[in-house]
Amino acid sequence: MSFVEDIFGLKDKVIIITGGGGVIAGAFSVAFLKAGARIALLDRKQENIDRQKDNIRSETPLIDNVFGVVADAADEASVERAIQETEKAFGKPNVLINAAGGNRGKTKYIETDIQAFESILKLNLIAGLVVPTKVVAKYWIEHGIKGAIINMTSMASYNPLTGVWAYDAAKAGVLNLTMATANELAAHGIRVNAIAPGFFIGKQNKALLIQNEETGELTERGKNIISRTPFRRFGDVSELAGAAVYLCSDRASGFVTGVSLAVDGGYLIDNV
Repeated sequence: MSFVEDIFGLKDKVIIITGGGGVIAGAFSVAFLKAGARIALLDRKQENIDRQKDNIRSETPLIDNVFGVVADAADEASVERAIQETEKAFGKPNVLINAAGGNRGKTKYIETDIQAFESILKLNLIAGLVVPTKVVAKYWIEHGIKGAIINMTSMASYNPLTGVWAYDAAKAGVLNLTMATANELAAHGIRVNAIAPGFFIGKQNKALLIQNEETGELTERGKNIISRTPFRRFGDVSELAGAAVYLCSDRASGFVTGVSLAVDGGYLIDNV
């Protein structure tokens, strides 16, 4: 085994990924599999899991190390059942990736639909962190497992984005609870960290950032983001993989907890 494999290898990891049908979950899965892990993809819809498996299969032959579970990350009983099914398939899980989340449109604050606000808050904060972290951490404590959790923060965790009020609030909460839970769970040997992606083109934000897909012409919002990103481009989702493998590995990041690692092309340090 090489030094790099020893530091970053994940052959001892069984990783649960909520929001398993998403783009980021797919990029993480390919990286984790190549590093030796086994993966349980949790998603509310079987068709999303099936599509993700097809995507993964096109990137690596290690598809036998992927297990899909239909589960609602906002429901405690559903997450508990997913843990049990994962344990039967691959053994006790020891990493949780909270990748459930997303946004739904943009509006002026005074035109906020409260029902929609609550739905987005539930998706990104309750399903995106609170419930899975509670259920999985309890399971780990009961079984004496020193696990690792990776949450998905955002540029909006630090600086609010206009027009996406519920998303702003939820992602600020994810950052806060990443630090808070890291502090409480450290006594049990459980690490809690986060990755804060900059701007990556995905199905959730494509309409906000790209005006014409054929020409690549950006919307005003897209142009503003690029102008404030020192690298002057959007990220490629594969560029998140290294950060995820690092934070999963106890040997690489065993003394790291409560951190939100920005992968943003410099967006957060842009200045005049």
